[in-house]
Amino acid sequence: MAETLVRLIPSGGFVCRKGDRAEHWIGIVSGLVKVSSVSPEGKPTTFIGVPSGGWFGEGALLKRESRRYDAIALRSSVVAYMPRNTFFLLLDTNVHFNRFLLVQLNERLGQFVAMVEHQRFLRPDARVAAELAALFNPVLYPGNHSILPISQEELGPLLGLSRQRVNSALHRLERAGLLTVDYGGVTVKDVQGLREYAG
Repeated sequence: MAETLVRLIPSGGFVCRKGDRAEHWIGIVSGLVKVSSVSPEGKPTTFIGVPSGGWFGEGALLKRESRRYDAIALRSSVVAYMPRNTFFLLLDTNVHFNRFLLVQLNERLGQFVAMVEHQRFLRPDARVAAELAALFNPVLYPGNHSILPISQEELGPLLGLSRQRVNSALHRLERAGLLTVDYGGVTVKDVQGLREYAG
Protein backbone atom coordinates (compact mmCIF):
# COMPACT_ATOMS: atom_id res chain seq x y z
CA MET A 1 0.00 0.00 0.00
CA ALA A 2 2.84 2.36 0.78
CA GLU A 3 4.22 2.00 -2.75
CA THR A 4 0.88 2.43 -4.52
CA LEU A 5 0.10 5.94 -5.78
CA VAL A 6 -3.46 7.24 -5.52
CA ARG A 7 -4.60 10.04 -7.81
CA LEU A 8 -7.83 11.91 -8.42
CA ILE A 9 -8.55 11.94 -12.16
CA PRO A 10 -11.17 14.49 -13.25
CA SER A 11 -14.02 13.57 -15.58
CA GLY A 12 -12.62 13.31 -19.11
CA GLY A 13 -9.05 12.98 -17.82
CA PHE A 14 -6.65 10.27 -18.92
CA VAL A 15 -5.89 7.44 -16.49
CA CYS A 16 -3.34 6.18 -19.03
CA ARG A 17 -2.71 6.74 -22.73
CA LYS A 18 -2.24 4.49 -25.71
CA GLY A 19 1.48 4.13 -26.39
CA ASP A 20 2.55 4.81 -22.79
CA ARG A 21 4.98 2.30 -21.34
CA ALA A 22 3.12 0.14 -18.82
CA GLU A 23 4.63 1.06 -15.46
CA HIS A 24 1.65 0.36 -13.18
CA TRP A 25 -1.21 -2.00 -12.48
CA ILE A 26 -4.28 0.23 -12.30
CA GLY A 27 -7.21 -0.05 -9.88
CA ILE A 28 -10.35 2.05 -9.61
CA VAL A 29 -10.93 3.00 -5.97
CA SER A 30 -14.06 4.96 -6.87
CA GLY A 31 -15.56 6.25 -10.09
CA LEU A 32 -15.87 4.84 -13.59
CA VAL A 33 -13.27 4.51 -16.34
CA LYS A 34 -13.65 3.46 -19.96
CA VAL A 35 -10.87 1.59 -21.73
CA SER A 36 -10.98 2.46 -25.42
CA SER A 37 -9.03 3.04 -28.61
CA VAL A 38 -9.32 4.95 -31.86
CA SER A 39 -8.51 3.28 -35.18
CA PRO A 40 -6.11 4.94 -37.67
CA GLU A 41 -9.25 5.96 -39.61
CA GLY A 42 -10.58 7.76 -36.51
CA LYS A 43 -13.25 5.24 -35.49
CA PRO A 44 -13.50 4.96 -31.68
CA THR A 45 -14.27 1.70 -29.90
CA THR A 46 -14.72 0.99 -26.20
CA PHE A 47 -13.44 -2.33 -24.87
CA ILE A 48 -14.61 -2.26 -21.26
CA GLY A 49 -15.90 -0.02 -18.53
CA VAL A 50 -14.13 -0.40 -15.19
CA PRO A 51 -16.17 0.64 -12.14
CA SER A 52 -15.11 0.91 -8.49
CA GLY A 53 -13.19 -2.12 -7.26
CA GLY A 54 -11.90 -3.15 -10.69
CA TRP A 55 -8.27 -3.56 -11.80
CA PHE A 56 -6.87 -3.55 -15.31
CA GLY A 57 -3.59 -3.33 -17.21
CA GLU A 58 -1.98 -6.54 -16.01
CA GLY A 59 -1.58 -7.81 -19.60
CA ALA A 60 0.69 -4.97 -20.67
CA LEU A 61 2.72 -5.37 -17.46
CA LEU A 62 3.14 -9.11 -17.91
CA LYS A 63 4.17 -8.70 -21.56
CA ARG A 64 6.33 -5.67 -20.75
CA GLU A 65 4.79 -3.68 -23.57
CA SER A 66 3.22 -0.29 -24.15
CA ARG A 67 -0.47 0.34 -23.54
CA ARG A 68 -2.66 -0.48 -26.53
CA TYR A 69 -5.56 1.66 -25.34
CA ASP A 70 -6.56 4.88 -23.63
CA ALA A 71 -8.26 4.76 -20.25
CA ILE A 72 -10.45 7.81 -19.61
CA ALA A 73 -12.42 8.75 -16.51
CA LEU A 74 -16.11 9.03 -17.33
CA ARG A 75 -16.58 10.85 -14.04
CA SER A 76 -14.22 12.14 -11.38
CA SER A 77 -12.42 8.98 -10.24
CA VAL A 78 -9.93 7.96 -7.57
CA VAL A 79 -7.34 5.71 -9.21
CA ALA A 80 -4.62 3.52 -7.65
CA TYR A 81 -1.36 2.90 -9.51
CA MET A 82 0.65 -0.09 -8.25
CA PRO A 83 4.25 0.15 -9.54
CA ARG A 84 5.58 -2.54 -11.85
CA ASN A 85 8.21 -3.67 -9.30
CA THR A 86 5.58 -4.12 -6.57
CA PHE A 87 3.35 -6.05 -8.98
CA PHE A 88 6.19 -8.44 -9.90
CA LEU A 89 7.34 -8.80 -6.29
CA LEU A 90 3.83 -9.96 -5.36
CA LEU A 91 3.71 -12.19 -8.42
CA ASP A 92 7.00 -13.83 -7.43
CA THR A 93 6.30 -14.25 -3.71
CA ASN A 94 2.58 -14.30 -2.92
CA VAL A 95 0.39 -17.32 -3.69
CA HIS A 96 -2.83 -15.42 -2.87
CA PHE A 97 -1.89 -12.66 -5.31
CA ASN A 98 -1.17 -15.25 -8.01
CA ARG A 99 -4.56 -16.87 -7.48
CA PHE A 100 -6.30 -13.48 -7.59
CA LEU A 101 -4.50 -12.59 -10.82
CA LEU A 102 -5.23 -15.97 -12.42
CA VAL A 103 -8.93 -15.65 -11.63
CA GLN A 104 -8.87 -12.04 -12.89
CA LEU A 105 -7.32 -13.07 -16.22
CA ASN A 106 -9.79 -15.93 -16.64
CA GLU A 107 -12.75 -13.65 -15.92
CA ARG A 108 -11.42 -11.00 -18.30
CA LEU A 109 -11.05 -13.61 -21.07
CA GLY A 110 -14.64 -14.70 -20.49
CA GLN A 111 -15.75 -11.07 -20.58
CA PHE A 112 -14.11 -10.47 -23.97
CA VAL A 113 -15.46 -13.69 -25.49
CA ALA A 114 -18.95 -12.65 -24.35
CA MET A 115 -18.46 -9.15 -25.80
CA VAL A 116 -17.63 -10.57 -29.24
CA GLU A 117 -20.72 -12.76 -29.05
CA HIS A 118 -22.89 -9.81 -27.98
CA GLN A 119 -21.63 -7.60 -30.80
CA ARG A 120 -22.28 -10.27 -33.40
CA PHE A 121 -25.51 -11.84 -32.24
CA LEU A 122 -27.47 -9.61 -29.86
CA ARG A 123 -29.89 -6.82 -30.66
CA PRO A 124 -29.25 -3.44 -28.97
CA ASP A 125 -31.62 -4.04 -26.01
CA ALA A 126 -29.95 -7.36 -25.22
CA ARG A 127 -26.50 -5.76 -25.64
CA VAL A 128 -27.39 -3.13 -23.04
CA ALA A 129 -28.64 -5.88 -20.69
CA ALA A 130 -25.50 -7.98 -21.19
CA GLU A 131 -23.11 -5.06 -20.69
CA LEU A 132 -24.90 -3.93 -17.53
CA ALA A 133 -24.69 -7.49 -16.19
CA ALA A 134 -20.95 -7.52 -17.01
CA LEU A 135 -20.46 -4.45 -14.81
CA PHE A 136 -21.75 -6.55 -11.90
CA ASN A 137 -19.20 -9.33 -12.32
CA PRO A 138 -18.36 -10.01 -8.65
CA VAL A 139 -14.80 -11.13 -9.45
CA LEU A 140 -13.74 -8.30 -11.74
CA TYR A 141 -15.77 -5.54 -10.06
CA PRO A 142 -16.40 -6.41 -6.42
CA GLY A 143 -17.32 -2.80 -5.62
CA ASN A 144 -20.63 -3.01 -7.50
CA HIS A 145 -23.66 -4.44 -5.74
CA SER A 146 -27.08 -3.40 -7.03
CA ILE A 147 -26.84 0.34 -7.64
CA LEU A 148 -24.76 1.55 -10.56
CA PRO A 149 -24.31 5.34 -10.55
CA ILE A 150 -24.01 5.70 -14.32
CA SER A 151 -25.82 8.10 -16.63
CA GLN A 152 -27.18 7.30 -20.06
CA GLU A 153 -24.54 9.65 -21.48
CA GLU A 154 -21.87 7.47 -19.83
CA LEU A 155 -23.46 4.18 -20.93
CA GLY A 156 -23.66 5.22 -24.58
CA PRO A 157 -19.88 5.32 -25.21
CA LEU A 158 -19.37 2.08 -23.27
CA LEU A 159 -21.83 0.30 -25.55
CA GLY A 160 -21.19 2.07 -28.82
CA LEU A 161 -24.83 3.21 -28.88
CA SER A 162 -26.51 6.60 -28.91
CA ARG A 163 -27.96 8.02 -25.71
CA GLN A 164 -31.45 7.72 -27.22
CA ARG A 165 -30.94 4.01 -28.00
CA VAL A 166 -29.64 3.39 -24.48
CA ASN A 167 -32.63 5.23 -23.01
CA SER A 168 -35.06 3.13 -25.02
CA ALA A 169 -33.32 -0.12 -24.01
CA LEU A 170 -33.21 0.82 -20.33
CA HIS A 171 -36.93 1.50 -20.25
CA ARG A 172 -37.67 -1.84 -21.93
CA LEU A 173 -35.50 -3.57 -19.34
CA GLU A 174 -37.30 -1.63 -16.62
CA ARG A 175 -40.69 -2.77 -17.95
CA ALA A 176 -39.34 -6.35 -17.90
CA GLY A 177 -38.71 -5.90 -14.14
CA LEU A 178 -34.92 -6.31 -14.41
CA LEU A 179 -33.91 -2.83 -13.22
CA THR A 180 -35.16 0.62 -12.34
CA VAL A 181 -33.91 3.75 -14.00
CA ASP A 182 -33.12 6.46 -11.47
CA TYR A 183 -31.78 9.97 -11.89
CA GLY A 184 -28.07 9.54 -12.60
CA GLY A 185 -28.06 5.77 -12.21
CA VAL A 186 -29.54 2.33 -12.52
CA THR A 187 -30.68 -0.05 -9.78
CA VAL A 188 -30.36 -3.65 -10.93
CA LYS A 189 -32.99 -6.02 -9.55
CA ASP A 190 -32.00 -9.20 -11.42
CA VAL A 191 -28.42 -9.57 -12.67
CA GLN A 192 -29.03 -13.12 -13.90
CA GLY A 193 -32.12 -11.91 -15.75
CA LEU A 194 -29.99 -9.30 -17.50
CA ARG A 195 -27.45 -11.98 -18.48
CA GLU A 196 -30.21 -14.12 -19.97
CA TYR A 197 -32.24 -11.33 -21.59
CA ALA A 198 -32.82 -11.94 -25.30
CA GLY A 199 -35.19 -9.10 -26.07
